[in-house]
Amino acid sequence: MFKAYNKHFHSNLPMSSGLKLIKFSYFFSVLLLVSCGEVKTEKAAEDQIADEQTEDTAATDTDTQTILCFGDSITAGYGLDDTTDAYPGILQEKIDSLELDYTVINSGVSGETTAGGRSRIEWVIQQQVDIFLLELGANDGLRGVALSETRSNLQAIIDVVREKSPETTIILAGMQLPPNMGQEYTSGFRKLFIDLAEENNLAFIPFILKDVGGVASLNQTDGIHPTSEGHKIIANTVWETLKPLLKR
Repeated sequence: MFKAYNKHFHSNLPMSSGLKLIKFSYFFSVLLLVSCGEVKTEKAAEDQIADEQTEDTAATDTDTQTILCFGDSITAGYGLDDTTDAYPGILQEKIDSLELDYTVINSGVSGETTAGGRSRIEWVIQQQVDIFLLELGANDGLRGVALSETRSNLQAIIDVVREKSPETTIILAGMQLPPNMGQEYTSGFRKLFIDLAEENNLAFIPFILKDVGGVASLNQTDGIHPTSEGHKIIANTVWETLKPLLKR
């Protein structure tokens, strides 16, 4: 119908009018093409901006690094009303105050032994971890677990982390036992952490309960688990080893 109407319209026009119409139609077509081109260009520009914003967001997310504290009740903050009072939470406050892009994850389980840690490390290390703090062994010592077994379990955890996440920096937290466990056992227990750190070339905290272990005022009524004040001291002890490893 449009074609028929257009033919009839042209037949009733003078030659000059038809020429003007052709010129106008040509101009309109060019204008339409230019307009469409501008719309496409604007759309492409908008898409590019959106892609760049997405990439920037992804880059920001990637920039945030992870510190995973893998341990027992000391790491978990046993007996504290607020888990932010445990040393991992205090470390996060220190990091935030320096405006560093690190997230501290508390992966402590009360009552955990090295065997328990060994059984769950495969699952835990599936996430991206930049710094891995290994704090286990106290419950082995208090239960009198054979030193060879404790050492084997800790070595297995270290091996899994290095296999699954080769770029991860590992910090080993040493532990010491009260003298009532026997001189030979307590000496061997303290030494196994030193040996593991040296053999695996790990960053090392000789005694995570330094200035806290055995101090009644810094421990809860059970005499074993640190108070919130005790955890502040633990955080400072860990910080001495952790801080040099952080990237600004």
